[in-house]
Amino acid sequence: MFGTYTPLTYFFDAITRPSQAFVASGKQTKPLWLIILGVAAVIGLAGAVYGVGPTSILPVAAFVAAAIYLADVRPKVRSFPKNRSGTSSGPYGPW
Repeated sequence: MFGTYTPLTYFFDAITRPSQAFVASGKQTKPLWLIILGVAAVIGLAGAVYGVGPTSILPVAAFVAAAIYLADVRPKVRSFPKNRSGTSSGPYGPW
């Protein structure tokens, strides 16, 4: 179940990050990471639904893709502010 949850979580995390953060940090582009993590999430979900074992190659590859995003990409793009409407830093939007 962990192999299913991880890529899906980081897919939604990548959606909320600005595109400029990926380029400015010297990583691959945001659309490419969304494709990689989206495919990894689908593979993880299919593995959970159809009972594919954790030792088959596709769930392992999906987990590795999510682990690379977690260890290498996410710390770099996390330093940039998330996509938000308005310019205020209030918790519920502009003041």
